[in-house]
Formats: sequence, structure tokens, C-alpha cells
Amino acid sequence: MSGDPAAALDAAARARLETVLALLAEERASVSSVVDERAWQVHVTDSLTGLEVEELREAARIADVGAGAGFPGLVLAVALPHSQVDLVESVGRKCEFMRRAIEAAGIANASVLNTRSEDLAAADGREAYDAVTARAVGRLSTLAELASPLLEPDGILVAWKGKRDGEEEQQLQNAAQALAMRPEQILSVGDRAGSEHRHLHVVRKTGPTPGNLPRNPGIAKKRPKG
Repeated sequence: MSGDPAAALDAAARARLETVLALLAEERASVSSVVDERAWQVHVTDSLTGLEVEELREAARIADVGAGAGFPGLVLAVALPHSQVDLVESVGRKCEFMRRAIEAAGIANASVLNTRSEDLAAADGREAYDAVTARAVGRLSTLAELASPLLEPDGILVAWKGKRDGEEEQQLQNAAQALAMRPEQILSVGDRAGSEHRHLHVVRKTGPTPGNLPRNPGIAKKRPKG
């Protein structure tokens, strides 16, 4: 995929996403720091770069962890109408915004889950997803730990990150076996995302979820493995 990732969207899909961005611009609660004319590039185009990962394009069930205002999750739901996208977010006001956006834009295949990913993984979400996405949520090893119990074996995590960090990547490599997650690919998508250093990290689930996952909520961030 090259050029503008949004070029593949039809008119109806563009209209749905314009509706989401219009609501974002009107939102008084702080759910995103970018709501002006840059929003299409920063939120929509950036989110669509995830479609460069074939397994994400083909995923039947996707969990967007730390969904925030709904990016990339809402965008992926619009672009992938045959996929079910669950937007996992613990902050109530962000969940309320996403619910309003889903209703206003008519995004039938997206659902908002007001919960922590660890709690979801300890219940109905365990090994329930083909793909997990995360954008601006945390360190790679933390994201891999949160994704592992949500993913079925051979599922993938796609993490949106900025400039590459060798120490962070090594930490993920060190934690890989303990998390049953293997770093597989790093895509440089800055020229498509409109962000100079944007990278997508693809991490694959290598087997059954380790018995000690998920840890209690917040621990993966406070004490990341690796």
C-alpha cells in the first residue's frame, strides 16, 4: 500500500468518519488533543496505515486496547465492515464519546467496552480475538502482555509507535517467551501516516496464553516484563 491510505474509502465510509471527527471537534470533555483541521491526517490516515498488515485486514474480531477517542478502532471498523471491533477503554467519558460517535455515524460493527483489558482477558475476552490494536498506549512489552491473553494462538498485535527505540524493542524481545508473543515485523509508515517517525510493530501470539496472564490491572505498565 502506498500513497494516501484513505484513497480506498468509498463515499459512505468517508462520510461516517467525517461525522466522527465533527463530533470530536464539538466535544467539550478532553478525549483528544487534536480536533482541528489536522484531525483527518492525525487520526484517520494514521489509523488506516494498519491496513498494510494483511492479518489485520482479514481479522474477524479485533480488540482496540486503550481506545481513547476511538482511534484506530472506529476507523478500522468503518474500513472493515465485516470485522467486529471492540473498543476497550477504562475512562468513562471517552467511552461515552465513542458510543455517541458510533450511533451518529451508524457504525454497526463497533462496540464499546468500558473495562480494563486485563479484566476483559480474565473473562469473556480470553483468547477471543484474531487481532489486537493499540495506539499511543504504552511500551511494547506492556502492550504485548496486555494483548497476549486476548489473542487466540497465532493472532497478532499491531502497535502504533513513533521513533524506533532499540532499548524498548530489546525489552520486548527479552519478554517474548514469557508472554508467548514474538516480534515479527516493523513497518515504517511515516510517509503515509503524515508523521515522520511513525512505525507499526507487528507481534504474533505463538501459543496458548501463559497461566500467569493476565496479571492484575495496572501491573503490566508498572512492572513490565523484559
